[in-house]
Amino acid sequence: MARPKITIYTDGAARGNPGPGGYGIVMISGQHRKELSAGFRNTTNNRMELLAVINALEALKIPGSEVTIYTDSKYVADAVEKGWLKNWVKKRFKGKKNSDLWMRFLEVYKKHLVRFVWVKGHANDPLNERCDELAVDASHQSNLPEDKGYNP
Repeated sequence: MARPKITIYTDGAARGNPGPGGYGIVMISGQHRKELSAGFRNTTNNRMELLAVINALEALKIPGSEVTIYTDSKYVADAVEKGWLKNWVKKRFKGKKNSDLWMRFLEVYKKHLVRFVWVKGHANDPLNERCDELAVDASHQSNLPEDKGYNP
């Protein structure tokens, strides 16, 4: 049986950084497309970028999927593709922000075959622009929940 091939676009946004924030996700598998988003009361852009990736991977139903994640976050893409994350793990995230999310990421990341592709933000990539729209809209919702892991 062939591994499912999934294309995921993600984006995160925070107004004020820290401030209200949100993430947006567009997932594509064959002819199926799914959009996800959520917002939080007080968070950062980097947390939203990473949380978008985590929630996209957690939404996948079939372990071992081949996943290509397109993100405009150098923070997320480079941490994985350039091996920074491996060093952070060896040092037990000493001095690193967002360790709660990185540990959550590692749990879901190992269930799939994932590669990251960095895309320039706000460069007329329609799916990246859609994710940005979802993230910004999510950050403007009323009664946003707390980002429980955020610790300024």
